[in-house]
Amino acid sequence: MLDRTIPFYNMILRCDYYKYKNVVLPKGFSIVNYKSGYERTWAELEYAIGDFESLEEAENYFITTYLQKQELLRNILFLINANNMVIGSCIAWQDKRGDSCVSSLHWLIVDEKYHGMGLGKALCCATMNIFEEQKRLPVYIHTQPWSWKAIFLYLSLGFRLQESDTFSRYENEYHQAMKELKKVVTEKQFSLLLSKRSL
Repeated sequence: MLDRTIPFYNMILRCDYYKYKNVVLPKGFSIVNYKSGYERTWAELEYAIGDFESLEEAENYFITTYLQKQELLRNILFLINANNMVIGSCIAWQDKRGDSCVSSLHWLIVDEKYHGMGLGKALCCATMNIFEEQKRLPVYIHTQPWSWKAIFLYLSLGFRLQESDTFSRYENEYHQAMKELKKVVTEKQFSLLLSKRSL
């Protein structure tokens, strides 16, 4: 579970180079595109981890943000278990940066019951493959210190922490975030974070 007692600060990561990877999933799992009704299960996943104050708010966000752009629905991926239930999602999104757009890996989530199975990495790879196929690099991610476990996943895929770069409306709060991360990760992990940063 995300530790939301860790103070929130905006963190920005960027991946400048990515090579297409085969997506490996455990038996019984699959990654599919959006189908009618998935907006509700997406809302349930995001509400469960506290990203929205109600299921209705989460579902309305998905509908107004994503279902209004039919051409982008193929960029919304869902992780399905052996019982055909949605247990995760990730979005290859185009976000604003001034008057132009930049690629943004959006809303990675995997149901907590399925953590530790490599499913988050598989979803990330599938999403990054979309960006690579569409020649839409670099790719940005917005995150925060309480998602520190995911940060290490992103670093393993070629992302780098940004000390100053940003996108959308986010104020990059790298230095404040690193102070908080130093309190919760090991010394070796913190050294890795420092080595995987860009000015």
